[in-house]
Amino acid sequence: MVKLDDIDKQILEILKKNSRVKYTALAQIVGVTEGAVRRRINRLVRDGVIKRFTIEVVLPEPSLRALVLISARTSYPLPMVSEKIRKLPNIEAVYEVSGLYDIVAIIKGASISDLNNCIDEIRKIDGVESTNTLVVLRESS
Repeated sequence: MVKLDDIDKQILEILKKNSRVKYTALAQIVGVTEGAVRRRINRLVRDGVIKRFTIEVVLPEPSLRALVLISARTSYPLPMVSEKIRKLPNIEAVYEVSGLYDIVAIIKGASISDLNNCIDEIRKIDGVESTNTLVVLRESS
């Protein structure tokens, strides 16, 4: 289990809001040197606390979302199938779930064609037996 102190937690909160913040700015905010920030971030990455640095994109055109319910073949390790799905473009999230389906993937695209292409790529993955897709019509807040 990785131990996080208050400075680590502050750094993580700042990076969640802006993963491009400069180490010098981070150091000023949390009250340590730039080198200390760099070492802490490297340790957080090495220990698996930070899995990736990412961006949030706001597309000018309306974007569509769908939930793809996936049944996996029992002869394939579920984490391996999930990881292959996660690496595809247009994948927003992947969850291993209980119930009738094994995996739920949330996909995003600018058009139905984009969603269809993503679903086709999911279906090509070894270990995927079948899919059922639910297109999001409206998001309630």
